Amino acid sequence: MSHRRPTLVMIGAGPRVAGVLERLAASAPELLRSPVDLHLVDPQEPGSGRVWRHHQYAGLLLNSMAQDITLFTDATVHCAGPRAEGPDLLAWAGLLTAGELDDDGHPADPALEDPALLAEAAALRTGSFPSRRLFGAYARWFLHRAVLRLAPRARVTVHRDTATAVHHDDAGYRVQLGSGPVLDADVVLYSLGHSDARPDARERTLTSFAERHGGLYLPPAYTADADYAGIAPGQDVLVSGMGLAFVDLVVLLFEGRGGRFTRRAEGGLDYVPSGREPRLWAGSRRGVPYHAKPQVPLRAPAPSGTRYLTQEAVGALLNSVDEIGFREHLWPLVAKDVAHAYYAELFAASPERVDGPWDAFERRLDTVEWGSAEQQRLLADFVPDPAYRLDFDQVDRPLGTGLNPEFGGLADREAAVLRHVEEDLRLRSDPSHSEQTALFTGFLYAYFSLGTLVPVERLSASALAEINEWWHGFFSFIDSGPPPHRLEEMLALHRGGFLRFLGPGAVIAPDETSGRFVASLPGSDDTVSAAVFVEARLPEPTVEGSRNPALWQLGSSGLGREKQVLTRAGVSSSGRLAVDAQQRILGPDGAERRHLFAVGPWTSAWGSAAFARPRTNAAPFRENDALARRLLKALNDVAAGGLTGSDAAPAPERLRA
Repeated sequence: MSHRRPTLVMIGAGPRVAGVLERLAASAPELLRSPVDLHLVDPQEPGSGRVWRHHQYAGLLLNSMAQDITLFTDATVHCAGPRAEGPDLLAWAGLLTAGELDDDGHPADPALEDPALLAEAAALRTGSFPSRRLFGAYARWFLHRAVLRLAPRARVTVHRDTATAVHHDDAGYRVQLGSGPVLDADVVLYSLGHSDARPDARERTLTSFAERHGGLYLPPAYTADADYAGIAPGQDVLVSGMGLAFVDLVVLLFEGRGGRFTRRAEGGLDYVPSGREPRLWAGSRRGVPYHAKPQVPLRAPAPSGTRYLTQEAVGALLNSVDEIGFREHLWPLVAKDVAHAYYAELFAASPERVDGPWDAFERRLDTVEWGSAEQQRLLADFVPDPAYRLDFDQVDRPLGTGLNPEFGGLADREAAVLRHVEEDLRLRSDPSHSEQTALFTGFLYAYFSLGTLVPVERLSASALAEINEWWHGFFSFIDSGPPPHRLEEMLALHRGGFLRFLGPGAVIAPDETSGRFVASLPGSDDTVSAAVFVEARLPEPTVEGSRNPALWQLGSSGLGREKQVLTRAGVSSSGRLAVDAQQRILGPDGAERRHLFAVGPWTSAWGSAAFARPRTNAAPFRENDALARRLLKALNDVAAGGLTGSDAAPAPERLRA
C-alpha cells in the first residue's frame, strides 16, 4: 500500500516563510531522513505576501534603507544550521539592473519585466528607501532560490488560495482551502502576518453613528487595503494615530491623489495640490509622528550587542525569581544599555558636551541602577547641559500629556508639534548630533536582545501586558519611523493648509447633537469637528475576532487559544495566540499541540521582523533557523512513525502553482 510522504503545510507564504524555507534548505542535508512534501498556502504571491505584493501604489516605501535590508543568514548569525551569504536589497537591485542576477532557473517573475520596477531598482542608492513592491520582488526571488535548494529532498507546491480551517484527527491534520481542496498534513505552520479584525462593539457603534448622519468611519486596518473613496476633496477628516499607518494614509490621500512635492531653494518642500485633497486633523497619544530615521553615521564603534541585558543577567533573574517582571527586572537593564550606547557616542563625538573621561563615566554607569538618585548624580557630574541627559519619560512623551500649563488652545498645540517635527529633522540629519543615531542603535539592540534572551514563558502576566501595551510602542516611536522626507512632506502639507495637528491626548468621539465626530483637546475649550473619522493604526491582535478564517477557526475549534494576561483592569485576553518558547501552539488546557506551530505578530511569542540588517547576528534569522530545524525533526518523527511509504527521492522540479 502506498502512503504519502511526510507533509508540511505552511499557511501564509510571505517573507517570514521565505526565510524559514531557506533555513529548511540549509539544514535538510544534515537532518532530513526521507523525502517530504511542502505546501505553501497564500492568496498572494509566494515570497512577498500581502504587504509586499507587486500590485500596490509604488509610493508606499519601507522605513529601512536599502543597504540595511537582507534576507540572508550571513556569517555573523549564531545558529545551528549552515549560514548562507547573499546580496542585500541594494546589491540585489544592482545585479538586477545590470542583468547579472543569477535566476538559477527560477520561474519568471512578471514584476521583473515591469519598466517602472526596473527603474526603481536602477535609481536605488545607498541611503535610499525602497518601495515595498521592490522588496517584494527581492523576497520572491529569495523564496524561489530556497525552493530550488530544497530539491530533491522536498517537493514544494504553492496554492494561491486561502486556508479556511485546520482539522485534526488520529491521522494528522487536514487543511481546508477556500476553493474546495483539502490538504493532508502531518505538520502545520501558521505564518499569517498582520490580520484584519472583525469590528468590535465600539467600532460597530461608530460605524452606525456615521451611517445615520451621512458621515464615514474607517476603523483600524492595514492602510494600503482600506477604501478611502468615500473621503471627498476638501472634506475635513479627523485622524487618530500618527505612526506608520498615518504616514501611509498621508501618502495615499495626497501624493496618491495626484499631488506632488517640490524642493524649495531655501530648504524643505512645497506641496502642489491636485484639487482632490481632503484636510486632515491628526492627533495621537503623543501628538507627534514617529521619529524620522537618522541619517548621521556613528563616530564611535557601533555596539556589538548589549552590555547589561546579557545571558548572565537574565540567567541570574531566572534563578532568583519565579516570574520576571518588566518594570522591576528588565527595564533597568534595557535603559542602561540604551544609555550606554547614547553616552558612548556623546563622549566620543562631542567631548565639549561632557565633563570628564568616558572610562570614568562607564565605570560608574556599570555600578548604578537606572532610575536611582545615584544615576541622576552621575549624569549631573558628567553632562553639564540637562538637554543631553537622557530622560526616558521625556523621550517617550516629548510634549507631555497635553495638560502641560504652557499648552493653550489648538494654535499653541500645533505650534508645539511643528517645533518638535522641525527639531527632529534637524537633530537626525545634523552631523554634530550623532548621539541621536546612537539612541536609535541602542534601542535596536535592546529590543532584539529582549526577544532573544528572555524566555517568554517565564515572564509574568503583567510583564507581557507592559511589553505589549507600552514597550513595543515606545521602541517603534524611536526606531520604526519613516524616511525623513515624509516628515518634510507633513510640514509642507501643513503650510498648504491640508494637514493640521491636534497635539497630544486629543479625544475623538461622536456627538449626536451635531451629527459629527468631535475632537476635544485636554486642558482647552477648543474643539474640531468633522463628518469623517479615520483610525490610522493596525487592528489590535485577536484570534477570536480575526477576519482571517484560518486564525479564527484555530481559536473557535479549540485547537488554539488566546493568551491570558494581567492588566491594570485584571486578568483578560491579550488577543494573541498562545504559543510556547518553541512556537508550538498551546491548547485551552495549556498543553502543546503536537506538530502545530505558529509565528507572527499575532502570537504571544516575542515578535521579530521577516528581514534584518546585514551582519548583525539578527534575531529573526536565529529564530528561523531554530524553527526550521524543529520542523525537520517533526517531519522525521512522522517518517519514523511509519506514516510514509516510498523513500525514493523525487526528481528536482520547479515551484508548482
